[in-house]
Amino acid sequence: MRTTTAHRTVILVAAGALGLGGVAIAAPALAGAGPFDRPAATATPGSGGDGGMGHGTRNGATSPMGPGAMARGGGCAGSSVTAQQGTLTDAQKSTLAAMAQEEKLAHDLYAAFGTTYDLVVFDHIANSEAQHLAMVRTLLQRYGVVDPTAGTTDGTFSDPAVQATYDTLLAEGSTSQTAALGVGKKVEQTDIADLKAALTGLSAPDVTQLYTNLLAASERHLAAFTRWT
Repeated sequence: MRTTTAHRTVILVAAGALGLGGVAIAAPALAGAGPFDRPAATATPGSGGDGGMGHGTRNGATSPMGPGAMARGGGCAGSSVTAQQGTLTDAQKSTLAAMAQEEKLAHDLYAAFGTTYDLVVFDHIANSEAQHLAMVRTLLQRYGVVDPTAGTTDGTFSDPAVQATYDTLLAEGSTSQTAALGVGKKVEQTDIADLKAALTGLSAPDVTQLYTNLLAASERHLAAFTRWT
C-alpha cells in the first residue's frame, strides 16, 4: 500500500470503500435528511437540494422530481467557490489533486449504475458529482496543480490504484441494485472521512469553502443512498 501524501486519499478509497481495513467510518446521523427519498405510491414534492429531488424510478408511476429539482441543470448547493485564494502546502496540493480523482470515481460509478438500474438517484447524484469535479478542477488550475483526471474518459483513471478501486467497486455494484446502492454508501462514507481529514490544518479560504461544500454534499448523498437501500 502506498504511503506518500500524494496517494493518501487514494489509499483511503481503497481501504475504506473496499473494506480492506485501515478506515472505520460510521454513517452520520442524518435520519430524515437528504434530497432524495425512497419510492412511494404518492411522491411528496420538495425543494431541490444537491442534485434535486428523486422519488421512484424513471419509468414508474411516482413523480421523479419535485419543484426545483435538478436546478441549474443538475446543480448542487454551493456550486461555486467565491472565497479568496490562499496558500497551500505541497501536501495540500497533492490532496486537492486526489480529491479530483475521488469525485471522478464517484461520478463514473454512479453514471454506470444509472445505465443499469432504473433509479433516478444514480442519475441525480452523478450529475452532482460532475459539478463537484468541475469545482475541484477550477482550484487545481488556480493553484497550478496538474489535474490527474484531465483527458480521461468515464471509467478510466491515470492512477493504477484508483483504476483498481473503480474496477472492483463497479464489479461489486453490477451484481444487484442493492449492491450498487451499497457501493454508493461506501464511496460517500470514504469521501466524508477524506474531506474531514483534508480540512484539518487548512487555511486557504477557497479550498476550505470547496471542501466544506463537498462534505455537506457527501452527507446528503449518503443519506440518499441509505434511504434507498
